[in-house]
Amino acid sequence: MPDLDAIDHRIITELQRDGRLPIVELADRVGLSATPCLRRVKRLEADGVIVRYAALVDTRRLGRGVQALVEVTLEDHSEAVVEAFEAAIRDRPEVVACFAMTGEMDFLMLVQVADLEAYSAFALRTLLRMPGVKGSRSSFIMQTIKSDLAYAPMPPARERHPR
Repeated sequence: MPDLDAIDHRIITELQRDGRLPIVELADRVGLSATPCLRRVKRLEADGVIVRYAALVDTRRLGRGVQALVEVTLEDHSEAVVEAFEAAIRDRPEVVACFAMTGEMDFLMLVQVADLEAYSAFALRTLLRMPGVKGSRSSFIMQTIKSDLAYAPMPPARERHPR
């Protein structure tokens, strides 16, 4: 794990607020000159602390007004089944996050689609037919109270309504 000091933490905080901050302004905000600040940013990137830069988007304005948290359970936990399921999930643009979990469920996913019809098509024609899926349970997000997460890239418009 990289050894981070207070300035590194300030750099990270400022870049999380605005990833497009010019290096001169970032340096000013954290109390450095531009060159040492840039060196620190490059080190944070090289060390894997800063993984990537992304834009936070309003998914409703992109035609993704329905979001669901989906619990998935697998029939079997063999390496082959889990790997096949994970590979299938990585190929689905509707699934913007997927986490392996402890407890009753095996995976928890954040799914974004245009509408309930699109969700139904995804759930019935895709998710429940994926390798090893025993079942799923969906909870639809009614209102976002806080979201500081960067979401995965949106698919092209033609992929918004899977059939």
